[in-house]
Amino acid sequence: MKNWLKIVAVVLLIYVHTAGLLLDVPRLNILNETIRALYFHVPMWFGMVLLFLISVYHAIRYLRNPSIETDRKSVEYANIGLLFGILGIVTGMLWANYAWGTPWHGDPKQNGAAITLLVYLAYFVLRGSIENSEQRARLSAVYNIFAFAAMVPLIFIIPRLTSSMHPGSGGNPGFNMYDLDSSMRPVFYPAVIGWFLVGLWIVSIRVKVKELEEKILDLHDENK
Repeated sequence: MKNWLKIVAVVLLIYVHTAGLLLDVPRLNILNETIRALYFHVPMWFGMVLLFLISVYHAIRYLRNPSIETDRKSVEYANIGLLFGILGIVTGMLWANYAWGTPWHGDPKQNGAAITLLVYLAYFVLRGSIENSEQRARLSAVYNIFAFAAMVPLIFIIPRLTSSMHPGSGGNPGFNMYDLDSSMRPVFYPAVIGWFLVGLWIVSIRVKVKELEEKILDLHDENK
């Protein structure tokens, strides 16, 4: 990852945390000041989806032209995508506790997000259960594609077709229609970009660490 992108990520998140906590927000019934969680909760889901999408891209690349590099990248993007998903669940539960009166309301979008995380956790269980590296990479790449295909209806389609308390779902108006006004957009969009860049940054570090670990193992095997 380029150094200037790292600087951009740090600057954006400093701005988001400062402006997100200090600038005025719409005064809505029930939500009140908790609307500020939008800057931290929703970007996690954006980041998760984008990271999973990149992971699938590398999984497809591996199936077309197998290589250790593409498999490694696919795994690490899925790793950090899962981390963002867990953070999205946790921040959503904190917000729901104040807005809905309970951390887990059984909302279709909450349930869909939880099932999505379980599907991706199974991805790592699958990888850990296969010893042969080539077979592991190939099967997990195929599973990765199906996991992403399952995520789309679980998060984006089913909640829109059923009764849901989330904005933009179950007939409820989306944020753009009633509360993501001009005072929130200048903070929300930089938050999405900033958190996504942080996700890419973490992935790049993990990929380099894995590369170094493999080089050390290769040197160790040569010296035996």
